[in-house]
Amino acid sequence: MAALACNKFGPGDLSRVIALEVTAPDSLEEYDSLTPHARVLDGHGDSVAATILWATADTAPILTVLDSLTGRTVANRIGQTGRLLARSDGLISNPVSIRTLAAADTLFAIGATVDTVPLPADSVSDSLRVEVADTIESASGGDSLTVPLAGRPVVYSITYPVSPGPVTLVMNDTTYNLVTTDTVTTGASGFAFVKVRLLGSPVPDSIVVKATARRAVGDTVPGSPATFVVRFRP
Repeated sequence: MAALACNKFGPGDLSRVIALEVTAPDSLEEYDSLTPHARVLDGHGDSVAATILWATADTAPILTVLDSLTGRTVANRIGQTGRLLARSDGLISNPVSIRTLAAADTLFAIGATVDTVPLPADSVSDSLRVEVADTIESASGGDSLTVPLAGRPVVYSITYPVSPGPVTLVMNDTTYNLVTTDTVTTGASGFAFVKVRLLGSPVPDSIVVKATARRAVGDTVPGSPATFVVRFRP
């Protein structure tokens, strides 16, 4: 979140309006909207009732303010940084920078989706890896471009066995805590992963793990869930 304020008057009458404080998310995903917040402050630091109007500070339409009173804003151009500012009673805030992010349109497994792990009991599977990406269609009819997306949450869940017990999701080879659902953020390459650790007996005949990603608006990313099967064998 960004928080900015600007002053109108110097020291003196503390009952006068002196600042406009602004807060807003630092990023906005395609198809989503954000609503910034602002308040007018007097010299005591108290909020003062006032009308606040919102606008973009860019000549190019990176952001569009749909409602100047609420500040509800959507992204026009993806992969750029737009700026919002607020006005009230002669005050103008410093611009708030907001990055515009592409909405993921595909999730897919990277590598094998079935893994057979040799026992003994203290065994860990290979990485169950997925990629979250944005697919850009070629205007000339050529191959589409897949752009990996960083910083996107992927939820991994053990769906079989249904009852928690002898297996857990881990991010490394040294963790033993029982976790059946975990949220992993994609890295710079758009990848997220977990592993499955066998904690003890009884050994399930198989373990099913599903990976699901959602857009900021809550829609499930196409390709979700990716399904992995892990088997522990002598």
